[in-house]
Amino acid sequence: MKQLFAAFIFCIPFTATAQTQTDTLKARALEEMVVTASRVTESILVSPVSVQKVSAKATALSPALSFFDALENVQGVHMITPSLGFKVLNARGFSNTTNVRFAQLTDGMDVQSPHIGGAIGNSLGPTDLDIASIEILPGTASALYGMNTVNGLANFFTKNPFNSEGLSIQQKTAINHLNDSHSKAKPFTETTIRFAKIITPKLAFKVNGAFTKGYDWIASDQTELNGNANSSTQLFGADNPASDPVNMYGNESSNRKTVTLGGKRYVVSRTGYQEAEVVDYNLQNIKGDAGIYYKVAPGAMLTYTYHFGLLDNVYQRANRFRLENYLVQQHGIQYQSASVQAKLYVNSENTGRSYNLRSMAENMDRSYKSDTDWYADFTKGFNTATTGGATVADAMRQARAAADAGRYLPGSDRFNAQLQKLQDINNWDIGAALRVKADFVHAEAQVSLTEKYLKAWKDKYGLDILLGADHRTYIIVPDGNYFVNPEPGKDGNSITYGKTGGFVSLNKDLIQKKLRLGVILRADKNDYFKTTFNPRLSAVYSPVHDHNVRVSFQTGYRFPSIFEAYSNVNSGGVKRVGGLPVMSQGIFENAWLANSITSFQQAVLNDINQNSLTQDAAIEKNKGLLKKNSYTYLKPEHTKTWEAGYKGLFFDRALFVNADLYFNRYSNFIAQTNMNVPLSTDPATIPHDLYDKARQAQYRMYTNSRSVINNYGFSAGLNYQWEKKWVAGINTTFAKLKNAENQDGLEDGFNTPKWMWNGSVSRTNIAENLDATVSYKWQSGYYSQTFLVTGNVPSYSSLDAQVTYRIPTLKSLIKVGASNLLNKYYVSFLGGPSVGGMYYVTVAVNVR
Repeated sequence: MKQLFAAFIFCIPFTATAQTQTDTLKARALEEMVVTASRVTESILVSPVSVQKVSAKATALSPALSFFDALENVQGVHMITPSLGFKVLNARGFSNTTNVRFAQLTDGMDVQSPHIGGAIGNSLGPTDLDIASIEILPGTASALYGMNTVNGLANFFTKNPFNSEGLSIQQKTAINHLNDSHSKAKPFTETTIRFAKIITPKLAFKVNGAFTKGYDWIASDQTELNGNANSSTQLFGADNPASDPVNMYGNESSNRKTVTLGGKRYVVSRTGYQEAEVVDYNLQNIKGDAGIYYKVAPGAMLTYTYHFGLLDNVYQRANRFRLENYLVQQHGIQYQSASVQAKLYVNSENTGRSYNLRSMAENMDRSYKSDTDWYADFTKGFNTATTGGATVADAMRQARAAADAGRYLPGSDRFNAQLQKLQDINNWDIGAALRVKADFVHAEAQVSLTEKYLKAWKDKYGLDILLGADHRTYIIVPDGNYFVNPEPGKDGNSITYGKTGGFVSLNKDLIQKKLRLGVILRADKNDYFKTTFNPRLSAVYSPVHDHNVRVSFQTGYRFPSIFEAYSNVNSGGVKRVGGLPVMSQGIFENAWLANSITSFQQAVLNDINQNSLTQDAAIEKNKGLLKKNSYTYLKPEHTKTWEAGYKGLFFDRALFVNADLYFNRYSNFIAQTNMNVPLSTDPATIPHDLYDKARQAQYRMYTNSRSVINNYGFSAGLNYQWEKKWVAGINTTFAKLKNAENQDGLEDGFNTPKWMWNGSVSRTNIAENLDATVSYKWQSGYYSQTFLVTGNVPSYSSLDAQVTYRIPTLKSLIKVGASNLLNKYYVSFLGGPSVGGMYYVTVAVNVR
């Protein structure tokens, strides 16, 4: 049972196998070491920053479907679900569906997909059978890890074959979509195999494989995004011919036009398609890895690892995508000893036959009938209907039916054939394909000078000195649609984008090792930006071993991701362009803000329809609403973080208390804004150009917000063991966005619940070899702001439970469980899918 407590004591309320242990093991468990927080081994109790430790035994019997899903219950962690096969981790605010501010590592190696700038769920991470432990750092980690860790990181550690030899097989069988109005119940299966073998006392290897099949969660939000488009003519709701539901595509702003019908102006959109009509929700993920481990010397290991994932599921950025035959890979070589660590690894991705759902919908419409012909037919149909006595609303419906004659009908052979055709056209003006090939090469090394080379300094002065350096180069293959090489004459050449950095870390023990002071200074140089400096100052005070107070201050920078820096893609008539000068020269200087253009166009429309002004008069009257663009080229994003925390043990180490408090200050948010460039440069003509969509070029640009954002929060957790059979835990997280300075509305949405609560109770040996866990999660509603949709995400809760029966004679177990046991469907972010219950049976067998 005390081993169970050791699994609980550092992290979240999960259970592990109950065993009789000695008191000495409890003491050793409390000295469990972490490496992520300081890049060297240290006790979790005296870590200088917040860190959550999750053991394999904790995740093995959690009620969640997988160890990755279980991280949603970790103190301080916020998880969203764009897909059953793609979940996104974050901490401390500013969450989004491709979180480039939070890094995921496997055995210390970044597993991000290069062009996305973040990890695709656990596609390159460990399987349930190979996970050894997890360390999560909520909050800025830039001083040690550099780019893309301004919100934190998760580090997944896998099992070493020297310590875990044998064959393990696990089979999960589940069912979801129960009582789903959009789908009948669907099966889910996952088969996982792990094999590890010691060949010689110095050489061992392991292989892992997992095959997952299921049916994805469905996104079907019908919230209206354009309800007031025809307010000047009193057409609302089902009568609005410019309707734009959240999860319906092909009827967005670039698919709309203002037309004159019966002497009035109306905004009319193409018909579009529901998400479920243009996406295959069948999910299939294949992943595997292999590793060779060689003991170079006592305490020194050289390893080679290979990871791959082949994905079919849904992914979301500003648009939603179907990932199909999407391949991500990683090759890595590591050397690790007590004093030296070095890594060299390569990540690559090939998007296969993936496609953009929005482009698919709009080009499905346009491929059977051009916009010009469709609007001509719509006008003709409207005139015919009104001549026959139809009301305006009915005439709109009849006009749409007439214009839609010949349209591809979802599910028909003709529709499916056209979808397959558009899926292979790598031009979003006429097709939908996502065809990206990108890689990055990463090298890093660190040396602990006082561990070996200057050990006398450590013994005499209580001083630890750590030096580290790293370099990363991204390599993007131009595809002519998503990425183009901007250098003249180098259209077919790969784009490279790199960064080099390094740090020095000093820690000193004082007051008979009761006070530990730490200083880190990091410098990073990106190809396009000046050198940035990230310091971290920390202090940990331990008046007694079991009670530790910490404070720290650090800064962090985030450099633009590949997509933010280099994108150059047309999406429904709107060109999305990276914010580097090499990509956007001339656009910022000549553009006008799109939100001001929208207000201007609506005001002109109202004056024409309601005040009987001519178009020229209405334009002249309202041109003062137009605002010239004042944003410019990208700069690195910057954050400052102040943090304090406490870790302590009470009641003969039966109660573990973990709490942290932080304050963040963000500036130069990397964000997007829409702006249009008129075809004319004549000041007198520009307002007329900006009223006519055909006389302006539309752009979505990556730039920096002027807002300076302050946010603060805290988290606290309690874990308690009693009667050697019960373990209970509870944690809460609070996050608050403070008023912004210089607010311009361009900053990323905070997109984070104010409150999250997790609780769990576990009982071991209810009967012989029978254990059970019940956990509950609740999070408050929050305001979500993305380019897909803005609005309020409702609060939701989830009850999870599992029962595990262990069969020691067969070295196996049977686990029956459910996540979202009550099947209360919820969305974790607007525009995302509805998540219901998942009911599963897991059978695992170990063959030693």
